[in-house]
Amino acid sequence: MQVLIDTNVVLDVLLKRFPFVQDAVEVLKVPETVARKFVSASAITDIYYIAYREIRDKQNVKNLIKTLLKVVHVAEVSESDILSALDSDWTDFEDSVQNSVAESHEYDAIITRNKGDYKKSSMKVFSPNEFIEEIEGNK
Repeated sequence: MQVLIDTNVVLDVLLKRFPFVQDAVEVLKVPETVARKFVSASAITDIYYIAYREIRDKQNVKNLIKTLLKVVHVAEVSESDILSALDSDWTDFEDSVQNSVAESHEYDAIITRNKGDYKKSSMKVFSPNEFIEEIEGNK
């Protein structure tokens, strides 16, 4: 299984956002043999920006992202992904880009805390808790 992890799930872990952090941590702990986890390249820049805005320590944020990259892979964002997002009728451009990346890479699902943001997606969309339940149900 290959999944795209939405920005909010990663930020829940890095910024220890309660009450969401525990489910998000469980997603990142899923072994590579069970699910390959990806974050889009565009999300990495968003994650850096938002984490830095909260933490205000560049080296700490860099270290957090380096640690993140030990458990997730970075999915390329292509020109066609951007064009697809621009041509969509989604309200939120960032979510549309995430969806386009997941579709173009043919991932199995998107994991997000805000499932409503992906109502127009043709992808399977799981909350972190639902994803963990799905993984445990497939054991």
